[in-house]
Amino acid sequence: MTKEEELFQRHLLDLADSAWQRNIAMFTDFLNLNEQNIYHDILPSLHYVQCKAYGGYEYAERQMIAFIPDALSLDTCTFPIACLKVSPLKRKFSEELNHRDYLGSLMNLGIDRSKTGDIVLQEREAYLFCHEKIAEYLSKELTRIRHTSVNCQLCSDQDIHYQPKLQELTGTVASVRLDSLLALAFNASRSSLMGLIEGGKTFVNGRLITSNGYHPKENDVISVRGYGRFRYCGVLTSTKKGRYLVNIQRYV
Repeated sequence: MTKEEELFQRHLLDLADSAWQRNIAMFTDFLNLNEQNIYHDILPSLHYVQCKAYGGYEYAERQMIAFIPDALSLDTCTFPIACLKVSPLKRKFSEELNHRDYLGSLMNLGIDRSKTGDIVLQEREAYLFCHEKIAEYLSKELTRIRHTSVNCQLCSDQDIHYQPKLQELTGTVASVRLDSLLALAFNASRSSLMGLIEGGKTFVNGRLITSNGYHPKENDVISVRGYGRFRYCGVLTSTKKGRYLVNIQRYV
């Protein structure tokens, strides 16, 4: 571990200790995949508190972690996450904006990346998940993305109409190994993708996996830096030649 990673690990342990000692829920900021992996590494040592991960919607990539004492109910835990809907003021003259455009505008406002979660694109609109403490500031100050003037409005859970765009893929694999599923998801050979796993770029449910022979479980979400992510849905059937017909859903 680097010095920075050691400090982050200590920060997580301090939050868990505070939750236990003060008998209140404690929350991290939004964690990236590397930070989530550090959390998973220390999870066995956090037996004295309840832990829950959430990013504002199901299968969010960037997530907060809640540390909750046993005296409190895990189900009633409310994460300090707000959702903002970002829409062009004049849709007719709006640009095609991508994830980098939205993120760049946030950075220009001086927003720390750890205070923001996923940015979910929906045609010419986007849902931006952020820490509730900065939601009001962003709703006032985020007025332009590139050359497009936008309206940034706080929305409730009931107002979020988001369904991820998924590409359904089926194919046969010799065994349900991580390298085989990557080859199917990204339409490439297993050998060409081995470096992604061994090089520390592949995460399963936020946990770093460096073994090509790792066997994902049904409904695991697999993220690969620079390539995207997909959900392994399971085995549909087996063939007469002993291969497995599997189903995955790739986020597009």
